[in-house]
Amino acid sequence: MPTKIVPIPTGPRAITPYLTINGAAKGIEFYKKAFGAQEVHRMPSPDGKISHAELKIGDSTIMVNDEFPGMAVAPPASAVPSSYLFLYVTDVDATFKRSVEAGAKSTMPVQDMFWGDRFGRLVDPFGHSWSLATHVEDVAPAEMGKRAQEAAAKMAQQVKAAG
Repeated sequence: MPTKIVPIPTGPRAITPYLTINGAAKGIEFYKKAFGAQEVHRMPSPDGKISHAELKIGDSTIMVNDEFPGMAVAPPASAVPSSYLFLYVTDVDATFKRSVEAGAKSTMPVQDMFWGDRFGRLVDPFGHSWSLATHVEDVAPAEMGKRAQEAAAKMAQQVKAAG
C-alpha cells in the first residue's frame, strides 16, 4: 500500500527568520495577503516605525522590523540574494499566484522538481527572496540522484545554447 504524500513535510522549526523591511507595516500587509500570515505582536518605536513584530505563517514564526540605520537595513532591491526563505504550503500554485498578484516578482516559475516538490521562487516587494514548495512525491535516494544528474545535464545544455 503506497504511503500518503504530505504536502508540507514535518520537521523541526528551530530557526526563526528576522527580516528588516523598508516599510515594515506594508511588509506585514503583503505577508498577510501573499502567505496568509497572522500578526501575533507589533511593537512600535516612538517615531512610529515598527521596532519589532511577529507573524505566524503556517506553523512557523517570522519577525520583522523597520530599517534602523547603523543597526539593521533592508536588502537593496537589485541585490542578488545571498539566502532564501523556504516556505512549504499546501498549494504552491495558488500561493505563488496570490504572491505575485500582491506585488512579488517571479524569479523562477512553479514547476515539478527532481526531489519531489512542486517549487518556484520569487522576490517580495521588499527585496527578500522566497522559495515556495508543495511536496508532491516521495523520491528514493537512488532515483533522486538519477534525476539530479538529468536536471544538471539539461541545465548545462540550456546554458550552452544561451551562451
